[in-house]
Amino acid sequence: MRALWRRPTKRGLFVALGVLATAGFVLGGLAKVRVETSVDSFLPSDDPVVRQFEAESGSFGGDPIVVLLESGQPRAQLDQQHLPALLNLEGRLSRLPDVAAVYGPGTTLNQIAGRTQDLLAELSGRRDAVRSQAQQGKTGKDAEKAGDAAVAAFDARYGPLLVQGMPAGLPTLHNPSFVDTVVYTGAGEPRPQWRFVVPSDRSAAILVRPREGLDQQGTERLVQAVRDAVATAKPDAQRITVSGIPVIAVSLGDQVQREIPWIGGTALLAVGACFLLIPWTRKVRRRLVPVMTTVVAIGLTLAVFGWLGRPLSLGVVAFLPVLLGVGSYYPTYFAQQARRRVVLVVATATAAAFAMLLLSPLPFVREVGLALSMGVLIAALVGMLLIRGLSFTAEPDRPLDEMVSSSRAVTSPRWARVAAGVVAGAVALAGWMALPRIELESNFQSFATGLDALTDAQHVESVIGSSGEVAVVLNGPDVLSPEAMKWTSEAQESIVSRHGDQMRPVVSPPTLLQFLGASPTASQIAAGVRLLPPYLTGAVLRNDRTSALLSFGVRMEDLSELQALRDDVLRHLPPPPQGYHVDLTGLPMVAVRGNELVSADRLLTNLAGILAAGAVLLIALRRRADAARAVAAAAIATGAGLCFLWLAGVPLSPVTAGLGSLTAAVGCEFTVLLSEAARRRSRGLRLSILLAASTSTVGYAVLVLSKLAAVREFGVLLAGSVVLALLSAGCVVWLWPPRDRVTRVATPVPEPVGRVVVEVGR
Repeated sequence: MRALWRRPTKRGLFVALGVLATAGFVLGGLAKVRVETSVDSFLPSDDPVVRQFEAESGSFGGDPIVVLLESGQPRAQLDQQHLPALLNLEGRLSRLPDVAAVYGPGTTLNQIAGRTQDLLAELSGRRDAVRSQAQQGKTGKDAEKAGDAAVAAFDARYGPLLVQGMPAGLPTLHNPSFVDTVVYTGAGEPRPQWRFVVPSDRSAAILVRPREGLDQQGTERLVQAVRDAVATAKPDAQRITVSGIPVIAVSLGDQVQREIPWIGGTALLAVGACFLLIPWTRKVRRRLVPVMTTVVAIGLTLAVFGWLGRPLSLGVVAFLPVLLGVGSYYPTYFAQQARRRVVLVVATATAAAFAMLLLSPLPFVREVGLALSMGVLIAALVGMLLIRGLSFTAEPDRPLDEMVSSSRAVTSPRWARVAAGVVAGAVALAGWMALPRIELESNFQSFATGLDALTDAQHVESVIGSSGEVAVVLNGPDVLSPEAMKWTSEAQESIVSRHGDQMRPVVSPPTLLQFLGASPTASQIAAGVRLLPPYLTGAVLRNDRTSALLSFGVRMEDLSELQALRDDVLRHLPPPPQGYHVDLTGLPMVAVRGNELVSADRLLTNLAGILAAGAVLLIALRRRADAARAVAAAAIATGAGLCFLWLAGVPLSPVTAGLGSLTAAVGCEFTVLLSEAARRRSRGLRLSILLAASTSTVGYAVLVLSKLAAVREFGVLLAGSVVLALLSAGCVVWLWPPRDRVTRVATPVPEPVGRVVVEVGR
């Protein structure tokens, strides 16, 4: 019995405790990981335009969830059969948590009818007061005659206004003539001020504005609550569509969560198959060590995000295959007895290249850069520890004379090297020169291409005429002053006259108060606002009268067109009154700003990745020439990739706009290690580089299985960049071969004390 049980060594205990601690850290961190695809992660942070948008959302609510009801017959949604159900649905939606405001035709009509009834009651009371005041001090027929005369004057003043203002009779929802007269023109089309809730005579829209600052989970709850409310109310409509930017964000988050295990698991199987099928080591059971290393690195990286409380967005789908591909390099390099210092240096250079994505103004791109740079370093350290702990030995190299003879056989003439260098340099230069002209697509909706939610949004856009709202906000001491109201009218007229086909008026103070005429006085404005229900005035005016909003619907398909539109609107807006200032804001304008920032930084981002990796190599490598080769290879690979994108007409995304960082990460590694392999005449190290390129390409190619078009394009581009990086590295090493050579196989990795030394060569 004593022979069967051995007392654990201190080293064994430390290893066991380390494994348990690591497992606890990973499991605890993964339990805290949350995925967030809110619009905020796709918008530039800490920017004045974003702060303006947040201020506008805080005053008037966020971008709305749209419930679109369509019928086969004209005016069906507002007839006596459907209007009560519509009003009931709007009431349900207004009582949901995290709702800032709800705007719909039923509640708007009800508020107007109620306000009109209040006005009638007030006029009736004032009429009675006029009669009573005229009869004071009089009795009998004199009092009656004085009262009739005073009331006749009152009726002469207000009677025609009431007849003109209420040609349809009593202001009540039970009066169909009142509804039709208020909402529709004589031609049967909705009046302009009603189009934001009655887009056409066959449709009605309910706008549910979330409260400002709602996070991903809150948005998910609200969207589901809206869907549940619609399902419970069961409105009688031919088609019901729930859409809007919040719905797209939630749908994108759901898709990301579904694809994480699917894409990650498929990538794991594909990369594992590469390591199993390619005989890079004799023992089959050890061929999956690189995959195990990367899985541990992924778990640790995600756990760090969980413990730090940082959410993961769309980038996590791309992060898993990328780290699976890159992180698996290092165990193979260590297994081939590559010098530890060289491997750790190239891993640090790769991490530095990925870290340059932190320069992006978009949070989700910075998140990808942080996760990859952290994951690469973890993968390198874990790979080193596992290979040392397993006493890993690769297949020995071929004899030196065989390698020398084979290298002589493939020696190329000098003219061929010069020609190849000229061609590679010309292609790369063309790509770098084309970089500013390559189209950039950073629209939030483009990331949802392929989802049903985007199809619904496009349908709603076709009915309503817009997919986003641009807000012209006037801020000042009193936005209801005559001069401020005059400016809002002039501003709306300027925008509609110049861009009525692109900016569709939604709601504004001039629209709601158009009955006041061209130049109302302060008292007339105050009276007009008092006549309108707070339900409506709250959509365009802050309670403290310091902000007025003019909202216009726009299409968010082309951000470059929106940028030109923004510039022209700002250029031709009338100057605001003294003491007031104007902001042009809204989600489309924030998206335009993000597009500008990414486009302006594209050259810096590409160069930064290459230069960061090159700086690490130059400082840490003993052979400075290897660093120069790596920078040259990364520049050629990036330029060639940009050239192909330009020729193919493929636009850049916010992530691929930093193609230099992504390509430099692998291109520098391949170049340094190919140089090392050339000096050592190491077949095994060359094989590990080819294996790394194969696993990366396969891992990235798995992204084509995604339902999201942006992720599919990212995977194809990354796979192509790996191929270009390998070709560029091979080309540079061939054109500029290392001069110093060694005449022996590198010594094996030192074994831990107490372990048996394994022979690595004959």
